[in-house]
Amino acid sequence: MIKDETIRLRPLEPEDLEYLYRWENNMDLWEVSNTLTPFSRFTLKKYIDNSHLDIYTTKQLRLIIELIETRTPVGLVDLYDFDPYHQRAGLGIMIHDSENRKLGYASAAILLMLSYGFETLGLNQIYCSVPCGNVASLRLFEKIGFTQTGYRKDWLRRGKEWEDVAYFQILNR
Repeated sequence: MIKDETIRLRPLEPEDLEYLYRWENNMDLWEVSNTLTPFSRFTLKKYIDNSHLDIYTTKQLRLIIELIETRTPVGLVDLYDFDPYHQRAGLGIMIHDSENRKLGYASAAILLMLSYGFETLGLNQIYCSVPCGNVASLRLFEKIGFTQTGYRKDWLRRGKEWEDVAYFQILNR
């Protein structure tokens, strides 16, 4: 199990369908996840049914962030664009409900995923992109030790406005 004293990162289970349905269909998150249309329960059920496939096959690993004490799911953490040849992957994280934010769950989940990625998968680096308006996430990744390595101007459309995106990496040292 990938865990610390507060959270565990666990595979998707059939019981997670309603959480995924609510989280994936939250239009406030679509701009960073490149989603343009809602997901049906049927589609998400098929996704869960196939989530057992190996990261080497799907190039992605999505795990539920669950509180150990209450067994309550609070979010998701992903390794995506997994590239075993170049030993790298992207990282995404989402703590859905605002009352679960700023409690250390995201930091803990990222640190656990870094450990898993570097020690178990043998990655050389993990990277992420953060909208510049998401100051909390910018600070989070910097606090953990990610280095900003790039910047893309007007990268995300926000209605009629545009938002810049910062790119971060952390190397396995």
